[in-house]
Amino acid sequence: MSKTFFQFQQLLLQGLLDAASQQLPEEHRSEDDQALIDTLATLAQSESQSEEFRSSGQWAITRIVSAYPALTPQLPRDLFWLFGGECLHYMPDDEIERFQQLDERRFAAGDDNTEFDYEKERAAILGLH
Repeated sequence: MSKTFFQFQQLLLQGLLDAASQQLPEEHRSEDDQALIDTLATLAQSESQSEEFRSSGQWAITRIVSAYPALTPQLPRDLFWLFGGECLHYMPDDEIERFQQLDERRFAAGDDNTEFDYEKERAAILGLH
């Protein structure tokens, strides 16, 4: 059974949380570090994509890029797209176009009530296989 779009994004967020927790050991965390970890944990456990989810995600992603260069390579590109807004400034136009294409296919499948394997389509569009 394939994962839904949101389940896939939650797995990416959990992986990012795990990487951040590993790179920022609890005994050495500043208040800013802990705020980032707490925000990532909340995002990874979220059950919906509310406006608060989106704004918290934008904050976390832009914070990682600006203040945690060692963590930035662990940041999945999908999360830039998921949260949008300022995060899109870190994506080149051709990458944005590929994610738009993926969304269009996902929405079209939803409109047609056809099954959509997000991970398979993502791999094909992003050239990951």
